[in-house]
Order: sequence, then C-alpha cells, then structure tokens
Amino acid sequence: MKKTIGFLIVISFCLGLGIHSSHAEAKKDLQGTIAISGAWALYPMVVKWKEEFQKIYPLVKIDVSAGGAGKGMADALSRAADIGMVSREVSPEEAKKGAWWVSVTKDAVVPTVNEKNPVLKELLTQGVTQKNFKGIWITGELKNWEHVVQPINKQLKAEVHVYTRSDACGAAETWATFLGKNQEDLLGIGVYGDPGLAEAVQKDILGIGFNNINYAYDATTKLPIKGINVVPIDINGNSHLDGEENFYSTSDDMVKAIATGKYPSPPARNLHFVSQGIPERNEVREFISWVLTDGQRFVNEAGYINLTKEKLQEELKKLAK
Repeated sequence: MKKTIGFLIVISFCLGLGIHSSHAEAKKDLQGTIAISGAWALYPMVVKWKEEFQKIYPLVKIDVSAGGAGKGMADALSRAADIGMVSREVSPEEAKKGAWWVSVTKDAVVPTVNEKNPVLKELLTQGVTQKNFKGIWITGELKNWEHVVQPINKQLKAEVHVYTRSDACGAAETWATFLGKNQEDLLGIGVYGDPGLAEAVQKDILGIGFNNINYAYDATTKLPIKGINVVPIDINGNSHLDGEENFYSTSDDMVKAIATGKYPSPPARNLHFVSQGIPERNEVREFISWVLTDGQRFVNEAGYINLTKEKLQEELKKLAK
C-alpha cells in the first residue's frame, strides 16, 4: 500500500481521534527535496517548521525563500516551487489554473508609523478610523498629520509620507481589502518586502506603512521593533481607543486579539500553502500533513495564531481527495 502517514492522520481525524503525535514515530528514512517560495508573512513560520521537521526527517532537504505572495503563487502554478506561501485569498482565476491550497496558520497586517511621529500620542490614544486610513491610502485627501487626529492642530503642518509595497504581496492586498480596494489602488511610495517597508518607516519621522505582525514586533521583547509604533485601529469610530480596542502594546496582546476576533478580519487573515494540484510526492505530502498536526505546537511561539481544530481537520481532508 502506498498510503502516506498523512493519509493515516486524515483517517484518524475522520474517526474523531483528533490531532496526535504519530509523526514522532514516523520513518526516519523519508528523503527528498522540497522547494518553498513566497509570502514574507509566512517565511519566519515556515523556517521554524523546516527546522523542526528536519529533526525528524534529516534526509529531507527543504529550501525556503521569501519574495511575496505573488511570487509564491506564480512559482507554485509553474511548478518552480513545490509549495507557494500565500498570504491572501486564492482567486477563482488561480483556482482555474490548478491552484490547490490548504490554510496552515493565521496572522494579521497592522499599520505602522515612526516612533517619533509628531502626533504619536494622539494616534496611540485615539487610534485611526478606517475612513481616515482610506483618506491616506486611497483618496489621498489626508495629506497632513494634523488632519488625521482630533482636534486638528493647524499649527503643525506636517505632511503624511505614505508607503506601500512595490511587490505583489498578501500584506498589501489584505490591507487594501480592509479599505475596500485592491493592492494596485493603494497610494504611496512602493517599497519591496516586509523588512524594506518597516525600514522605510523607521527612517522617516512622517512616514506611515503597514506590516505583517512578525515584522512590526520584536520576536524577543514582544514590543514594536525599534523605530516604529503600531497604529491602533479605531474600530467603532469614536476617536477614542476604548479598552476592548487597546491590544497593541505587545505581540502577545496582538496575537490574543486576533485569535479572539477583536482585531478585524481583514486585516487579520489565514495564511496558505499552495501547489499546482494536490501534491503527489511523499516528502511534500508528509511535510504538509506534519505542519497541520504536530507542527501546530510551534505556531504560538513563532508569533502566529493557531487555526481551530475544526479548520485543521477540514484542511487535512484535502490531502485525501
């Protein structure tokens, strides 16, 4: 029989046995190569998964490279990569081209400003409404920082320097979706990659951008990375950051807010593995199966959010089709 361990796990799910650690007893002689490409959002998580998986299967070589969700999708559909990391929804057009996908974890996109922004105090106590974010990135009507917060300080006269992503990526598409548009509709200076966009805002006192949470918060301190602050979203639009909206101080608080639904979706979103059709090679199937089971225990420590048990069961069943 040529059933993989992944199939056995799927069957156990169907029987209601839940997630278990069958991979710990898996064969050590599994070997091969897996090429993974795509979203910056998933890159740190997949690197962690790669390291842990190779402890179990040292003969499997996994190459992981970031380059944006657009590259991940293109590489997966052209078979240049076995797995594309995609941090946005898969489009119907991509599905027609053969895109097969599973959701593997969850994170969010957050707006960021320089830590020396002239109205930082107001931003952190009031938050910014969705309408005002639209005025910055979509219509361009809010050109000065004094118009972003209340009351308007006509003495300030500080321009808003808007940044966006130059590469086709899930972060920009997700942020644009939150604003009711598409990535190509976002105004601003285009910067490549999550690290590049964070650096641009770090260097510009008047800058505003957006990042996946793992590029906005320091993995060690759990605080916003040096030089930037995460801008709260004024969800109810009352120009005041209420208690239930105040969860931006640390990445732990942010992760909890995403997991409980306090942070809106979008910009919270599921992250996916994509391939051209259902993967056929054992090493690729085994890796995806492991990620959806034993690999989930590394999600929280890497700063991501676990999918529900029911969602993981649903995703595992896709391997059996």
